[in-house]
Amino acid sequence: MIASSFYLMILLIGSSLFSACSDDNEPATIVPPVEEEDGNEPNEPSGEMGDPSQTDIYLWLEGNMPATTSYQTVANSSNPDGPDFRPNIIRFPVVEGVPIKGAVLLCAGGAFQFRGNSGDCFPVARELNALGYQCFVVNYRLRPYTQQEGAQDLARAVRFVRLHADYYGIDADKIVVAGFSAGGILCGEQVLNYRGTVNGSSLDSRYVPDELDNISADVKGIGHIYSFYGRLSVGSTDVELFRRSNLPPTFYCWGTTDGFAGQFTANANAVEQAGVAVERYILEGWPHGYGARGNWIPTFDRWMTNVFNN
Repeated sequence: MIASSFYLMILLIGSSLFSACSDDNEPATIVPPVEEEDGNEPNEPSGEMGDPSQTDIYLWLEGNMPATTSYQTVANSSNPDGPDFRPNIIRFPVVEGVPIKGAVLLCAGGAFQFRGNSGDCFPVARELNALGYQCFVVNYRLRPYTQQEGAQDLARAVRFVRLHADYYGIDADKIVVAGFSAGGILCGEQVLNYRGTVNGSSLDSRYVPDELDNISADVKGIGHIYSFYGRLSVGSTDVELFRRSNLPPTFYCWGTTDGFAGQFTANANAVEQAGVAVERYILEGWPHGYGARGNWIPTFDRWMTNVFNN
């Protein structure tokens, strides 16, 4: 188990270095990461949460964020955000003139040690924008915060987007969450345990629910991009858990040379056995961490269109 966790750590950290070669249908090669230069890096969100017109939006009111991990624990850790970090979302709007289909909330990978937005979420958000999806990159909490605390951040983001569906021009039911590697695991945690109106008080009795907690955190579908339902390095095959959890349709995409391809397959099979609608898109010869490469996004688009219309 320790060896498996270490291997996943290496895979996920290495995924931030993966980019494609010139042919988008060929496996990715390792190149140095490129700094973003077009203003889509996360800026410090301004003001309190609640303004859907902002590009960078806090998810929790200051002083009222559910947590089981102490401030001092975070301060004494290697957490890159620091103890005063407030989870937030970055909004990527649909390209002007393109009909809006729905919303996608994206969670980057990084072994819960960092968020690989530049390799995972930012390029995928831009491609989905051109296809008609309002995208929101979720800057969730990292270790030593728990998977459950991070999932609360995602649930909060879903509620915020649904509350402001009219502003974003979407049907309030047409929301999908999608995650890469550890980010997909986080999406699975949210869909399994923090859907509906389950709020922060389920995790932290000190949390004071607000009006946003009355909004459902249900989603229409979930995308696992080189990821699975489970926890770091361990994909679940608990068919009964999946069956009683009433999971939404689930999309999987992974490469055949990914060290966890076997676990992705087993997880998808168990979810399908539980009666959940599953779609797979397999990239022959591709590794972990390909981000927007591999031409999987058109299939994901078609899958979401079908899920939204059924």
